[in-house]
Amino acid sequence: MPIKTHQKINHQLCGDPIESGESGESGENGEGKSRVTLQATEQMAVDDKGLTHGGFIFGLADHAAMIAVNHPHVVLGAADVKFLKPVRTGDIVEASARVVKTSGRKSTVDVRVTRKGETLFSGIFTCFILEKHVLDSG
Repeated sequence: MPIKTHQKINHQLCGDPIESGESGESGENGEGKSRVTLQATEQMAVDDKGLTHGGFIFGLADHAAMIAVNHPHVVLGAADVKFLKPVRTGDIVEASARVVKTSGRKSTVDVRVTRKGETLFSGIFTCFILEKHVLDSG
């Protein structure tokens, strides 16, 4: 499925999409899903030990949630997240997102970030589809 959102995002900072599409075998209810990978770089590190700043992991998870909703005017309204394990320079992590509920223009997206199958981050993202771009006036 073509990605319709966040067309100019920096993939080195927020992850590279590897999957987007419908959840479930038949794509029932139009519920979306995505997978996005990111390699932690030295520029993301906060110290000499190579600890990656959590903002990059959150950005990866947010990017995956936006692709799961996959609308040009999707925005993040809220997030309830847990950072469970650290990420180090050189780690390759993957965010998997799945729309679990849609009500009108509001979608609830479950996101997990893993490294080699181990969950490092989990969150519920509340996304909204706006009628026009959030920066359009009027």
